Amino acid sequence: MSTSTLKSVLTTGEVAAICNVAARTVSKWIDSGRLAGYRIPGSRDRRVTREALDAFIRDTGIPTSAPTTEGAERVLVADADRPTAEALASALASETGREVRVSTTAFDAGVSCADFSPRWIIADTSLGLGEVAGLAAWIRASGSGARLAVMGQGFTPQEEASLRQAGAAAIFRKPFTLRQVVEVLTRRLAAAG
Repeated sequence: MSTSTLKSVLTTGEVAAICNVAARTVSKWIDSGRLAGYRIPGSRDRRVTREALDAFIRDTGIPTSAPTTEGAERVLVADADRPTAEALASALASETGREVRVSTTAFDAGVSCADFSPRWIIADTSLGLGEVAGLAAWIRASGSGARLAVMGQGFTPQEEASLRQAGAAAIFRKPFTLRQVVEVLTRRLAAAG
């Protein structure tokens, strides 16, 4: 199968989805030299060119999936700080193989829910605590089935209770690790069946 319909440089998550393996497996292939790839300078993230993946698939005969994210568990990251949101989105996509989009306002996050249909929305309180609580209430009322995770720092017990009452399924207090986010999202998705 050719990956010619894909973009020219792929994340480990995208390669994993095509090859039906975990993103960690792709990282191991790159690190061991089995798959030609490279690390992004100053980062642990790896990338693979389309040509390298085509050659790897051809040489190994590994069975592949169609290059699509349709049906994948989608994640929307909503954060007023676009560089932070994009960094988290990139890390989540690479680590989980899920399709991830970014919104920088609560309103845009709500609009994105209609056409993107995310399973999880990770909203930062930089959007405004009231905006995030309103987004949680809107998600619950919409019946979309999306779950909301809220990230921020310095939550009072009342703020946390208010967010949970509005429908927040998870709360991440800064500083947190990407691993914590991935574990919570994966565990809750598995529990939801």
